[in-house]
Amino acid sequence: MDNLKELGIKAILLDLDNTIALGGRNEVPQKVRAWIEEAKRKGFKLCIFSNTFKIRRLWRISCDLGIPYVRGKFKPRRGGLKKALNYLGVEPKESVMIGDRLLTDVWGGNRVGMWTILVKPLEGGAGIMTKLLYHLERFLLRLAIREHIEAYFRQNI
Repeated sequence: MDNLKELGIKAILLDLDNTIALGGRNEVPQKVRAWIEEAKRKGFKLCIFSNTFKIRRLWRISCDLGIPYVRGKFKPRRGGLKKALNYLGVEPKESVMIGDRLLTDVWGGNRVGMWTILVKPLEGGAGIMTKLLYHLERFLLRLAIREHIEAYFRQNI
């Protein structure tokens, strides 16, 4: 977390499903709770940013953790993320989006100009379709990394 402070990060937006809570469930693992409490102590502004249709669940988890939420329809569209940044009073370069999905959380954050962190999804929360999407996203990520490395070597050799 100290690395985030060194980058000038003031706010952390957290994806809900499979990042801070298992998909469809209300329980937040103790390890995630401890991380959130540490972020609060370090002075970060926190916000849950989710595109879930289960608003009551989002509200419950938000109240339980003591952090606000902003619901963004249709991630990775920019509107919801801009709304969350305005709510927290920060610029994109002062914030990070943390999530388990490359094509929603990371892409959305990057489209707004935020820092992004792709995390491994919580164990046991993903359904079959989500697992298939994870595999597709990891494949795309490997392709992008390989292309980036090859382009670097083409330019520098």
